[in-house]
Amino acid sequence: MLEPKIIHDCGERPLVLYGDASRPIRDLTFLQRSLLFAELAMIAYNDEHEVQRAAQAIGFSDVTFYDNRGAQAYRFRNRHNAVIACRGTEPDDWNDIRADVDAFSVLAETAGKVHRGFKREVDNLWPMLETSLMNNRDPVYFVGHSLGGAMAKLCAGRCLLSHISTNPQQLFTFGSPRVGNRSYVNTVTLDHYRFVNNNDIVTRVPPIWMGYRHSGYEVYFNRNGEIKQYNCVMKRRDRWLGFLRGLWSRSLDHVADHSIHRYCQYLLLAVHDEQHALASGRESLTPCRLATPTARAA
Repeated sequence: MLEPKIIHDCGERPLVLYGDASRPIRDLTFLQRSLLFAELAMIAYNDEHEVQRAAQAIGFSDVTFYDNRGAQAYRFRNRHNAVIACRGTEPDDWNDIRADVDAFSVLAETAGKVHRGFKREVDNLWPMLETSLMNNRDPVYFVGHSLGGAMAKLCAGRCLLSHISTNPQQLFTFGSPRVGNRSYVNTVTLDHYRFVNNNDIVTRVPPIWMGYRHSGYEVYFNRNGEIKQYNCVMKRRDRWLGFLRGLWSRSLDHVADHSIHRYCQYLLLAVHDEQHALASGRESLTPCRLATPTARAA
């Protein structure tokens, strides 16, 4: 069963983590991997000292913080893997807010057009990340939540198409906005798993009418926090029911569902269910049974 790692002095209450990076990430089940990456995206919001302690508890002995003009990311590394976790939007950081709202599209470094605010953040950050990956020999994963998910997508795309020998193994994003137009998402093809929690409003911006498209495989949490493969009609119904339940409890579902803590909570429950299934002799759930391919942008 999962062993909790409790880190004290992290805010108002102890931080409890369940991810385990003590062995190669490729040896983890899809859900275990997803939980680990969600927790890394979560702790990336903390200050450097807290991140160091949390990462070491999970199994990353080497932690490097990158910060340039407010664009921020962490590299978590051990003898098995390297993970680049981009930090998401901080409500009191004007640089992050400006990046989110600057939704005009501009030419990407790779192909097509991308969100100008997200690109500016990555322009500030990528030279440092590229240098850190220049002589890398470990499998590299990219993760992020919210703005961090958008940045992770652009960084992974640049890593894939750059001159350096390192290629991203996988990209995991949580509550990520749309990043680029159809030319971009059709050209920059990654093994990308895009987690969406019910009414998370950030996953619906920038709007499609501005030319933006999603990509990768969608992993959808319904209003009860269960991973489901729904068609459009079922998803629309589920979102309305989630919205109405939020109104009944006097909360705005579209905002509450964006919390990275909810993504971690629901993934923890999914991993627990998977472990009970494995103990009963059943097989672990594969991505094809959990994720729905995003329709190719025509």
